[in-house]
Amino acid sequence: MAQITASLVKELREKTGAGMMDCKKALKESDGDLDKAVEYLRTKGLSDAAKKSDRVAAEGIVTSYIHAGGKIGVLVEVNSETDFVAKNDEFQELARDIAMHICASNPKYVSPDEVEQSVINTEKDIYIAKAKESGKPDHIIEKIVEGQVNKFVNSICLLTQPFVKNPDLTVEQYIAEKIAKIGENIRVRRFCRYELGEGLEKKEENFAEEVMSQIKKD
Repeated sequence: MAQITASLVKELREKTGAGMMDCKKALKESDGDLDKAVEYLRTKGLSDAAKKSDRVAAEGIVTSYIHAGGKIGVLVEVNSETDFVAKNDEFQELARDIAMHICASNPKYVSPDEVEQSVINTEKDIYIAKAKESGKPDHIIEKIVEGQVNKFVNSICLLTQPFVKNPDLTVEQYIAEKIAKIGENIRVRRFCRYELGEGLEKKEENFAEEVMSQIKKD
């Protein structure tokens, strides 16, 4: 059997948008043949999720997640195409998972295209100032800063964050897998996260670790 390398898995993920584990399985099933692996995923419907992204999703639910002890509360609106799917247990589990992720990872935006240019410019200026201290030439600094800015934007957006229950997937990839399985377009429209005492001086706490420890107990 052909060796399934990380780069091959990454290439298949970029081609199809499927999750890492599905890509690994597809490559194993196709003995490392990339084209056959793509066909395998298409047969299973995982790579078709993107095709549904333009379909109107105006139904859905607003769900909540309250962290143990009432320290953090999240409301999130997750849309589907039909009310029938919105009542589906798997869709509702997805919405709860997303609410829990928001609680743990504290994103500021749904997707990178929502990030204001002023926020990006502020971060960029900071990275440029730090990079210039290293004495590197401008063309190298430009590439370094571009990578740092992209990393920053991805870190504060829900869809591009590593999914808290499976960091091998981004939240967007997790949703794509559910789209393929459920058969309808699904999108996160908006969310709101409240943290007890937010803005007040208090002890630093790692809520992501707390949330994950709670999951393990459940």
